[in-house]
Amino acid sequence: MSERIVVGVDGSDTASLAVRWAAREAVLRGAALTLVGAWEIPSTALGLGMAAVSEDLVKDLVKVAEDNVAAALDEVRAEAGSAIEVQTAVAEGQAAHVLLDASREADLLVIGSRGLGGFRELLLGSVSQQCAHHSTCPVVIVRHVHGTA
Repeated sequence: MSERIVVGVDGSDTASLAVRWAAREAVLRGAALTLVGAWEIPSTALGLGMAAVSEDLVKDLVKVAEDNVAAALDEVRAEAGSAIEVQTAVAEGQAAHVLLDASREADLLVIGSRGLGGFRELLLGSVSQQCAHHSTCPVVIVRHVHGTA
């Protein structure tokens, strides 16, 4: 049975770094790669007492997630060609929950860190922190290091 690596995709620069890192790791391991994007209705929309969320808002949120995953697939193909099997998934829910669920049977979960630094890094609830604490598989958090590509 082949190994499987799950990588979170959100369109950020660090997610892009994570995708490229995961693609290289998948080639080295001979593993399949799953690109996962998440979308959710902003809590501000619900907090304003909106009785119903418009279909257009939902379609837009799904499209952004799908576009992010499609761009990540292009990055994987540029990094690894067709050397690895790649699957994609887009799911509704809070990003950490979606990634934890998608990686339940995986061998590795790879996510980007926004590298906020300082006090902001202490805030609870970040996706990387939740994944690191609750994942059933090893987690790699890829950070952007200033001065490197």
